Amino acid sequence: MQVITLPISVTTPGPGLHDITARVQAAVNRSALREGLCTVFVRHTSASLLIQENADPSVRADLQAWLARLVPEHDPLYTHNEEGPDDMPAHVKAALTQVSLQVPLQGGSLALGRWQGVYLWEHRAGAHERSLLVTIIGTRAPSG
Repeated sequence: MQVITLPISVTTPGPGLHDITARVQAAVNRSALREGLCTVFVRHTSASLLIQENADPSVRADLQAWLARLVPEHDPLYTHNEEGPDDMPAHVKAALTQVSLQVPLQGGSLALGRWQGVYLWEHRAGAHERSLLVTIIGTRAPSG
């Protein structure tokens, strides 16, 4: 059993769900591990991760609109507002979603379903550079 951790840097153009499946798979490929578990972790408090449908972009647009309605900007109850009106809502959105996820590895590939992709969910306005860690725990060949 081996453990390999690799960094990924993602530049987001603004809010929304950004497909990072290929980048995560590239990290798995670099690890050369074939069977095991891949963990992805975003090192920020205003962005999150999720596995979501990769076929119809309206799903991602609907999720983005729903979360914006649930956690609006300019709420007068926010006290943390030094970094702009989108910062505290971004923290709440990240708290409601997840900052890490796990995907099994089978034959050196992420064992995602047919319609699944791995997404970085940017909750802040404007472009941001996001740092992620991909940790792969596994073996180079199937045990047996």
